[in-house]
This record gives sequence, structure tokens and C-alpha cells, in this order.
Amino acid sequence: MRLLNKTALVTGAGRGIGKGCALELARDGADVIINDRPDSPDLEHAVEAVRGLGRSAHGIEADVFSRKGCEQLLNATLERTDRIDVLVSNPAYSSRASFLEYDAEEFENVVRRTLVSGFHMSQLVARQMVRQGDGGKIIFISSVQAEMPLAHSVAYGAAKAGLNHMTQTIAVELSSHRINVNAIEPGWTNTPGEHETFSEKTIEREGGRLPWGRLGTVAEVGRTAAFLASGDADYITGTVIPVDGGFRFKDCRAAEPPQT
Repeated sequence: MRLLNKTALVTGAGRGIGKGCALELARDGADVIINDRPDSPDLEHAVEAVRGLGRSAHGIEADVFSRKGCEQLLNATLERTDRIDVLVSNPAYSSRASFLEYDAEEFENVVRRTLVSGFHMSQLVARQMVRQGDGGKIIFISSVQAEMPLAHSVAYGAAKAGLNHMTQTIAVELSSHRINVNAIEPGWTNTPGEHETFSEKTIEREGGRLPWGRLGTVAEVGRTAAFLASGDADYITGTVIPVDGGFRFKDCRAAEPPQT
């Protein structure tokens, strides 16, 4: 129970990686404020799942893709608790298309929702942590696509690469306040969204080709978030941790050892 008496705010936590982080933080003792988009069909289920672990949980609908929505979320959070010890910032939006055909407005939309929204939420929460005066933990959910130039993902990859750099810059600035700032890079992770995008046959086939022989799980990402949120990670800041089962190196393996 490394996070007992701590309050965590997790954005985009109705399902998928965000929900996985909320659950693992709760398993480690944290009370959790769970955010998802307005009219989310998943939010209440996530809240009940955290409460089922014996922790306090509140669900708050807010559009964290906008500054106004982030401000509304912060205000609503502070109506339910007097402090925020941990932020897991998990906003993202992806749209795939070839570079030559990519819609310019959609490019800006992806960057705004994936990168700029992370700035808004983290700045607002960091100001609250500074007011509290006893440090805190900020964790961004990035992606291995920040390092891998995958075709048809120009906007998302650029946004996540920017998020990694922003993580390190914020970490430098907040170190004097003892606020740790880190990021997690999930690889191909088994989420509801992946099953909406790919067939079961494709997921099974392509997952088997990965170095670990399968897709990652949201719990594996969540356990990394719980570690970074805990006192065990007090001396870690400005770090980007891949949780990808070697996905970044999936094409680096030789079929047979080279002949000498």
C-alpha cells in the first residue's frame, strides 16, 4: 500500500490504459479521481471498479482537450478533495492517414488533443501541488511512437515526441518543488480501442510476432504508473520509461545468428 493516504487524478480513465492506471493506483492504496469525456458510457464502471478495491473514487466528466475543460476538472476535483498528490495525464487522439493526404486541420486537432491538452492539465495541477508545498508526482502517458516514425501517424508521433520533451522540461523546472515528472511509453497494448480497430485474428497474429509474443496489458502500464507515483521513485524525474515488451526492437531480430 505504497500510496495510502494519497489522492490521484487520472484523465481519460473510463477504459483502456487510463482505467488500468486508476486500478493499479488504487491497488497500491490511492484514492482516485477518475475523469472521462462528457457523456462517457464507461466512467461509472471505472468508478465502481476502483471502489470494489476498497478505495474512494469519484467520477468527473470533463473535456480535457480544452483549457476550459481542464480548469473545470481541477475545480470539480478540489470540491471533492483538498489535495492532489498524483496526476496521470492520459489525453490522446489519433487519426491515421498518409502524409501527402493528411488534412491540415486534423493535424492540428491531433496535436492539440494529444500534446497541448497535456500542457494545460499538468500546468494547472502543478500549480496546485506547489500551493500544497510538499511535492507531487506527474506522469504522462506517451507512446513508443514518439521514437518510432511509423507511417500514416505523422501527427500522433510528432505530438508524443513533443510530449516526451515537455516531460523533461517540466521536470527540470519543477525539481525545486520536489515534483517528479516522468512519462510512460506503452507499446501495442490490449485495449478496447485496439479491438475496435483491428480484428481478433490480426491482433493474435501480429501480437505473436512481437518480441514478447503478445500485446501488453493495461495493468502492466498501470503498475509502472503506480511505481512512479510512489516514494520508491522519489529519485526518478525527467525519465521516459517504455513499457512495450520490446516493441521498439521488433524488426531488429535476425532470423538466424550471422555467420562468422
